[in-house]
Amino acid sequence: MDDSATVELVRELVLRLLSSGGRSTPSAGDSSTAAAVRYALRLLSSRMSPSVLPDELSLVESIKRRLAVSGRSSAALAFSDLHSKLSAHAPLLNRWALLYLLNSLSLDRRRPASSPSGGLPFLPLQLSHTARPAAASIGGGAVSGGVLLVAKDPENIREIALREYADLVMEDNEVTESALVRDVLYACQGIDGRYVRFDRSSDGYDLQESLKIPRPTRSIVRRLCELGWLFRKVRGYISESIMDQQFEVGTVGQAFCSALQDELSDYYKLLAVLESQSANPIPSAGSDSGGSPGNYLSLRRLSVWLAEPMVRMRLMALLVDSCQELRGGAMAGAIHAHAQHGDPLVQEFMGRLLRRVCSPLFEMVRTWVLEGELEDVFAEFFISSQPVKAESLWREGYEIQSSMLPDFISPLLAQRILRTGKSINFLRVCCEDSGWAEAAAEAAAHVGATTRRGGLGYGETDALEALAVEAAKRIDRHLMDVIHKRYRFKDHCLAIKRYLLLGQGDFVQYLMDIVGPELSEPANTISSFQLAGLLETAVRASNAQYDDREILDRLKVRMMDHGDGDRGWDVFSLEYDARVPLDTVFTALNMKRYLKIFNFLWKLRRVEHALTGLWKTMKPNYINSCIFTDESFGVKLQFVSVLRRCQVLWNEMNHFVTNFQYYIMFEVLEISWVHFSEGMDSSKDLDDLLAAHDKYLNSIVEKSLLGERSQGIIRTLFVLFDHILRFRGLADRWFERIYELQLRRNKSRSKSKGELGKVGSWMDGGRKALIQLARDFFVKMSEELDSVVKEYSAALDAFISQLPMQQHIDLKFLLFRLDFTEYYSRLSPNK
Repeated sequence: MDDSATVELVRELVLRLLSSGGRSTPSAGDSSTAAAVRYALRLLSSRMSPSVLPDELSLVESIKRRLAVSGRSSAALAFSDLHSKLSAHAPLLNRWALLYLLNSLSLDRRRPASSPSGGLPFLPLQLSHTARPAAASIGGGAVSGGVLLVAKDPENIREIALREYADLVMEDNEVTESALVRDVLYACQGIDGRYVRFDRSSDGYDLQESLKIPRPTRSIVRRLCELGWLFRKVRGYISESIMDQQFEVGTVGQAFCSALQDELSDYYKLLAVLESQSANPIPSAGSDSGGSPGNYLSLRRLSVWLAEPMVRMRLMALLVDSCQELRGGAMAGAIHAHAQHGDPLVQEFMGRLLRRVCSPLFEMVRTWVLEGELEDVFAEFFISSQPVKAESLWREGYEIQSSMLPDFISPLLAQRILRTGKSINFLRVCCEDSGWAEAAAEAAAHVGATTRRGGLGYGETDALEALAVEAAKRIDRHLMDVIHKRYRFKDHCLAIKRYLLLGQGDFVQYLMDIVGPELSEPANTISSFQLAGLLETAVRASNAQYDDREILDRLKVRMMDHGDGDRGWDVFSLEYDARVPLDTVFTALNMKRYLKIFNFLWKLRRVEHALTGLWKTMKPNYINSCIFTDESFGVKLQFVSVLRRCQVLWNEMNHFVTNFQYYIMFEVLEISWVHFSEGMDSSKDLDDLLAAHDKYLNSIVEKSLLGERSQGIIRTLFVLFDHILRFRGLADRWFERIYELQLRRNKSRSKSKGELGKVGSWMDGGRKALIQLARDFFVKMSEELDSVVKEYSAALDAFISQLPMQQHIDLKFLLFRLDFTEYYSRLSPNK
């Protein structure tokens, strides 16, 4: 207490206390009075705290209660009035300490003393080191008087010991704690202080080794300076992300940097408060702060203040390390991976950070799902686009980038989001339809989501999924209506089945009849314009004429690439012009598969047509008109034998072709079409429709032996077709030769009627020569027929033996149809 006025007041108070109790008033110059004053001053200057908590209201109520119980109600009212005035006129005064002192003095005056005079003079006044043992042995009566309840340490032994300890500490510390606190606060801001500096070799802040500082102090300084190292890392990442022009962080990265900057702003505010507290002096060791017990900042208090910021800064530094060179959804996924934590503090911090970081990503999802717009300048979204033609928009225009898909969005939800945006773009670009906007607005209204920016955020994955599901359902339904009703998808599929898959029987038969002569010519001599005219003729001559003209106009003749020796049959084909948006389903690849199926079916129909023409050549009315039924018996037997063998071979070939064609047309095409029709009706989106169509084509290809696993057996089948066509060609030549012989016979007979009496008549010369010529012809015909029978039987045996090895189960029914009598099995028992 350096204030002279205060010292005088204390001296006057001591004199009054010493003169109370009937004693004479002591003089101010008395040695005992001076000792009592010094003791009182030291007692009041001591920072020893009372043994009770400072609660002013409780103390006031206790005093008023005691006055009221003792029958002094007026005194209690007067005390309450005085306390109110004191609170109004001195709000900053430490009123509790004053009231506590006055209350203790009042209680001490009413307590019975252990000596005649009692009170302050009976307290020990000698504070020499030699008096401490004696003072410690004073009885309870002595220590219970005076103001012992305030000091609790009559000789201030603890204070003296702490002051001695403070002197020892100051001898070991070359730097004051206040200076260290100031430098630590500088380090927490990334600034070098006077004693704490950044060491690049150790990559951290540290005290100079030459400073004389205790090891515990140095350890706590290093621990606190970790916050500065983390701060430098986070601030450096923000600065590099903003200033680096070569690596653009994108909108998600900018949101991440903005969230980090906001966290650093809160951190700066805390440091400002701590710096204001660091300006207050730190009490020496063993002392308290007096009137302001919490208004200074020591290293230990600083460690408590910085404990929570240290946790947040460590998280931010960890996120900075994890997000280096990441962008968009990959960055959001990396941050989300650290949010799975059990600490509520970490969960709250990561949730707040992720809501800021994922805001641009969720905005991209909302725009894509409801508007079909891909606002992704920095390639951050998990859906990427590429410029393609309209027919490839659905299949190749958009795809999911797995590397940009965050973990909180499941792959199934990502696929639904992708399909919803694709449907909007398909309707807008390929179908030129705007009805999707109304469907998207209805979906948002149904879910309760807003269509404005910022309507979705992190933690609302369920709302996002509900919006995506509802939008996908409504937009896909609208898309299916446009495809089926406006663009008549099913009608076009039926037209392809009728004309490319040869399902329109009368049209196919008439087309073969009129183009057969043209297609028998070399391919390089055939005019595609003439074939197009024949195609139009076939359409007008069959029930195809009643189809929609728009569909018939899409049917065209196509001549495939041909080489030397190719005939028209080898290069003729039909194609169907599938325009936008139908070319999304009937792609160029799918049309090539249709072309492959058409060529196969066209060859099968050609073989059937050839066998039908052969039968017309071999039918009985032609046979009966042949010349050899009334000639030499040997020639007649020869002719009948060869003709019977031709009939047998034709029946065998016709049996195979008829059953195989039945299998293709009914077991393959019709069954596949029924399943495809069911798939079309049950398709809820364009992907389902594409899958049903692909399944339809795959089923036809596999069951028709056109798949990759059936290359061997299809070659054998084509060999069989070649043998049948060869047999047709040989048969045409044979019967043509027979008709020539008939003409020669008739001509010779007419000559012989006028020369019956001459030598060398027809009976003697011409008839014998003609019979010999016929006999030689039938021998050659029999040899050629044997060759055809042998080759055909070998090929058929090979084909039937390969059927059980095919994977598709329907091919086993084909084997049963071909060999239902087990005729071929008995011929080849070793199969």
